[in-house]
Amino acid sequence: MTKVFDLRRTDDPRDFIHRTVQALTEGQVVALPTDTSYGFAAHALTQAAVEKLFEMRGPSTAPLAISVRSRQAAEDFYCEPSPVARRLTHRCWPGPLTIVTPCDHPHSAIKQLPPGVQDLILGEHHGVGFRVVDHRILEAIHRFMAAPLVLAGAHRVGENGRSGKSNFDAQGVLDQFGGEVPLLLDDGQTRYGGVSTVARVIGSRWELLREGVIERAAMNQFVKPVIVLVCTGNTCRSPMAETLMREQLRKKLGREDAVRVLSAGVAASNGSCASPQSIEVMGERSLDLTGHASQPLGDEIMNVADLVLTMTRAHRAAILAAWPEMYDRVFTLRHDGGDITDPIGMPVETYRQCADQMENELSAWLEKLGDDFFPTPADANGSTESSDEDQESA
Repeated sequence: MTKVFDLRRTDDPRDFIHRTVQALTEGQVVALPTDTSYGFAAHALTQAAVEKLFEMRGPSTAPLAISVRSRQAAEDFYCEPSPVARRLTHRCWPGPLTIVTPCDHPHSAIKQLPPGVQDLILGEHHGVGFRVVDHRILEAIHRFMAAPLVLAGAHRVGENGRSGKSNFDAQGVLDQFGGEVPLLLDDGQTRYGGVSTVARVIGSRWELLREGVIERAAMNQFVKPVIVLVCTGNTCRSPMAETLMREQLRKKLGREDAVRVLSAGVAASNGSCASPQSIEVMGERSLDLTGHASQPLGDEIMNVADLVLTMTRAHRAAILAAWPEMYDRVFTLRHDGGDITDPIGMPVETYRQCADQMENELSAWLEKLGDDFFPTPADANGSTESSDEDQESA
């Protein structure tokens, strides 16, 4: 008989959480809610429990996914994420995205799991599906467990190997598995009422294996690099640098929408136009700066930035004082660490010299970034959608 813990009837779920952790530690399979659908969970270090989970799911050969506490915990497994994988984890986790990526690094924590468990979670290209679920109960369970959980959707797989209808409430799980699963946590309807999106990332290449809560159009935006150029007031240097960088990327990649390029100022106001000299100098290069509107640098930009290039050392120091965790993504535009002199108040010729200097430095940055920085879709349409059984995940 399945024991049901109704999380909606308590203001303090700690007892339920502790009893769930105990059940998992003892090798039981537990049914619980995620942010997408209800799933089965088993302790990743308990091979018998993972094999039981695999049997309960039905006749499928799709690898199981693992649920980890955080992005940092996932990096213990894939060790050196590609820029594309890192971009997705920063922008989508915690949340409804399963990322399938290789775990073939010699120091991968995958080697700490029992061999039988590895067999059930490893897929093509030595890939493993990872989830960082945005749900209070799973977050709490992970706080009490050092090892990850193996996770699969709590639904039947048919004889043809295709997944049945996912369950978005506890009653659906009881109807299909009542008596087979010893413990079920009931938290009502799941937040999204849909399955997680599944994306495979190998180096710079990515493909959509299953379109779920995060739609294809959103995924196309999430994989884009974001490059930010920063000066003081965002009216002279950084707007010119933004325009020059966008043009260089268009020439390099053959398209204008492959990368988001932004500019901002550490002491900028909102909505100021670019200086007349900046507009004139860019116009001489057939580039349009007339529509520019200044903006201050803030969390909204920094939270999505992959690369921040500052005009001076002082700008970089100010940014790192506010966002110290960005130390590996904030650099001076000049490769020698020097400053790009502010041309404000100077004749237009000074602006031309400033633009020439920034253009040379930007060219060097594009060479330094390399091809892995830019996402490559699996096909010309942006992705290849495969069977939803390419990776099993709630």
